Amino acid sequence: MSHYTFDTQLLIEGHHLDEDAIHEYIASNIEGDCLMAVGDENLIKIHFHTNTPWRVLEYAASLGELFDVVVENMDRQGRGLKG
Repeated sequence: MSHYTFDTQLLIEGHHLDEDAIHEYIASNIEGDCLMAVGDENLIKIHFHTNTPWRVLEYAASLGELFDVVVENMDRQGRGLKG
């Protein structure tokens, strides 16, 4: 099991988004694992396991409008509780 607590998922809508640059920034600046940043220049989906989901949200909000934001506590899920 991951030692990162929060499964963080969101969509970023914006202009001139660069999935490689977003992936590189998150990987280099926010501790976590299982990072995916995929999409095109107008819409990017982020999936990331981290203990600091607010840092991901703060960064993503600087790039565009956020929606479909989901932050789930994987430790709780592992114990059979709502995440």
